[in-house]
Amino acid sequence: MFQRLYDNVLGWARHQHAQRYLAALSFAESSFFPVPPDTMLVPMVLAQPDKAIRYALITTISSVIGGLFGYALGYFAMDLIEPLLHQFGYWEKYLTAQSWFNDWGIWVVFLAGFSPIPYKLFTISAGAMNMALVPFILASAIGRGTRFFLVALLIRMGGERFEKLLRRNIDMIGWVLVGLCVVLAVFLYNKP
Repeated sequence: MFQRLYDNVLGWARHQHAQRYLAALSFAESSFFPVPPDTMLVPMVLAQPDKAIRYALITTISSVIGGLFGYALGYFAMDLIEPLLHQFGYWEKYLTAQSWFNDWGIWVVFLAGFSPIPYKLFTISAGAMNMALVPFILASAIGRGTRFFLVALLIRMGGERFEKLLRRNIDMIGWVLVGLCVVLAVFLYNKP
């Protein structure tokens, strides 16, 4: 199932309306869709490196708007969503996201931009836990923007060779970035 979705997304990246598809995918991934927008962002930047900033901006803005939709789902419809989280195997990851919210608060939204745990679980958790909306939006914009601009610029600079390296090591890179952010958060919280 996921391989077919992934292949479809790669096909969308070559379509004449690719920017619209990128925006739609970025929105959907932040609230309910299982395929990350990087799968479109990367081939689009490879095809037109001069538009890397534009594509990263489209991805970021659409992802934050989709995050607001995920927030609304968690806030208004958690009772309806919970069975779906169980059905699609996201429940344990959702509980992890909630635990991180309890431990780290707003920092977890920023970290979610780099975490291998799907961002949609953080947006839904933020709504379900009634997180303050403005800090949620700011943390989402910074976290997601940092990720998408970093990916777009690295692909622009490194081309196909870097894309292959990124694909092979993306989980390790994500966990290293999460670890660095946790160390920074601990340092900031324990600072006198």
